[in-house]
Amino acid sequence: MTSPYDTYVSPLASRNASPAMLRLWSPRHKFNTWRRIWLAVAEAQHEVGRSALRADSRPEGPSPHGRLGEPTYQELVTKEQLEELRGVVSRGITDDEIRLAEKYERELRHDVMAHVHALGDSCPKAKGIIHLGMTSQDVVCNADALMLREALKIVEVKIGRVVLSFGAQSRSQQAIPTLGFTHYQPAQPTTVGRRVASWAHDLYLCKERVYGCIIPFRGLRGATGTQASFLELFRGRFDLELWPVELEMKFLSRFAAQSPPQITFDLTGQTYPRVIDTFILADLASVAAVLHKIATDIRLLSNRKEIDEPFEDKQIGSSAMPYKRNPMRCERICGLARFVMNLVGNAYDTAATQWLERTLDDSSNRRLSLPEAFLALDGALDLMHNVASGLIVHEAMVKKNLMAELPFMATENILMACVKLGGDRQHYHEVIRRHAQAAGLRVKQEGLENDLLDRLRADREFCSKARGGPLAGELDWDNLLDPMKYVGRSVEQTERFIKEVVEPLREQYAEEISKLEESGPKV
Repeated sequence: MTSPYDTYVSPLASRNASPAMLRLWSPRHKFNTWRRIWLAVAEAQHEVGRSALRADSRPEGPSPHGRLGEPTYQELVTKEQLEELRGVVSRGITDDEIRLAEKYERELRHDVMAHVHALGDSCPKAKGIIHLGMTSQDVVCNADALMLREALKIVEVKIGRVVLSFGAQSRSQQAIPTLGFTHYQPAQPTTVGRRVASWAHDLYLCKERVYGCIIPFRGLRGATGTQASFLELFRGRFDLELWPVELEMKFLSRFAAQSPPQITFDLTGQTYPRVIDTFILADLASVAAVLHKIATDIRLLSNRKEIDEPFEDKQIGSSAMPYKRNPMRCERICGLARFVMNLVGNAYDTAATQWLERTLDDSSNRRLSLPEAFLALDGALDLMHNVASGLIVHEAMVKKNLMAELPFMATENILMACVKLGGDRQHYHEVIRRHAQAAGLRVKQEGLENDLLDRLRADREFCSKARGGPLAGELDWDNLLDPMKYVGRSVEQTERFIKEVVEPLREQYAEEISKLEESGPKV
């Protein structure tokens, strides 16, 4: 046999995606889902066929099919066929059956029919009724809808888990003041906890989008969505128009019983509307964009020596520079996130090029873009959970960096105090601006400490009543550098977010997160 090291293996499978997500998109899970569809259709056809027979038995008038009141139509699916098919489907597809289907596909060049034949070989009595009245997309689209629902649920829970991890961090750091940034330049202070809570908040918005993403089933619509084949199955039956609808409802009640709501599209061509894929991939890309933003923030703060992601005892940051402590998890998150964001265009192109009732160029693309978007995002979410759970905050550096810039931050409070005491805002804005620019150049060009407040205290505009200095003896200069005076409602906003968003999520996802922890991610 060829060694696995002699062929390409996707890093999404070998390095990033979790076992749960890999199983969901595995060939076995897909083929077992197809088989469940064939069984559910056969069960629905058996039940509806018997109902149609009973409905056709009318007491009045002669019957061209037999004695008065006696149903003579042959059942669409017999009980014996159904029981054989159910037995094979319930045990799950075997490796030998998958290999047999692969052999059929090399001959038939049609994956769905290859599996129809392989399934028929395993249940010869039912062979003649498998896929009865169906087109391939009655199988593939319904299976895809279910798998997409399952994949979105995993993503939803994992987003919730990251929000909870950041929520715990924000609670413990809610009163640690830190320098804020706009344009990546020093700005009004915030707290570490509030910054972390803002990351969690953006992810929470994404979680709500994923939670609200509704993917209807295609149902049983036939080759171009008209249900013509299913009408033909019941040709000659009483209430002919009702049977295809009844068949579809009974099929969904069996196949999708564990995945409510059991809704279908009002109209479809041969496939479910491919614009649905754009909604899904766009929402996944939105999650990826937020993860990218958070990971980038952490990388920037790591450079400032304020925050580090977890770092193992024997972890190597660089092959050449032993001192390096690179934020490699956040770097991987950014790389995976960019990959997900760039897959969205595939869905738009596919939706735009579905000619009339359908063309087939979507298939090869969707086999890549849909599963790989989920696999990559799954890995990024696991990585972010690991980072959020073990985030390291270096409070001493946070304070040092803040205090170096705080005199500049204090100028807004000084300016407002000037106005309150009767000064002209524009005049004092200019005075403060001149001193701030000079102090800034002193820091940058000479490497000296920030002396802005000393400059302002010495300025006659502030200290001499004779020159109209309104702050003479009025301003508490000594306490101007208390960082908590400048964080506004950061602590209160963080506490409110934890109470109103984080804590309800903890209860909502407790059971699902517990199951996730059992499977274990690749980090």
